[in-house]
Amino acid sequence: QVQVVESGGGLVQAGGSLRLSCAASGSFFSINAMGWYRQAPGKQRELVAHITSSGATNYADSVKGRFTISRGNAKNTVYLEMNSLKPEDTAVYYCAAERVVTQGSLSDYWGQGTQVTVSS
Repeated sequence: QVQVVESGGGLVQAGGSLRLSCAASGSFFSINAMGWYRQAPGKQRELVAHITSSGATNYADSVKGRFTISRGNAKNTVYLEMNSLKPEDTAVYYCAAERVVTQGSLSDYWGQGTQVTVSS
């Protein structure tokens, strides 16, 4: 079984910064990619930022230049540095470990989410 746990959410004023962390643990051989997604009330979950095992990244247009995704040395951790936050960034942020290779399977695993609230 693979567990994904996020941390670092909270309440911040517009223009402020937050850093989210995510760690995957359990029994697996490798993780091909990790990503951050978010879901605001009444909206669909959307991709925020994504990073592959080789370090390739991509971002939602709405966060380019403000957010930075990075992976830890252990490759089972991922971070999201969020700067110049806006009220429209308010959402529950989810971490995903994608295409995780375990004994006999290739699956995605999701965390429970962490709330980010940006006040105006």
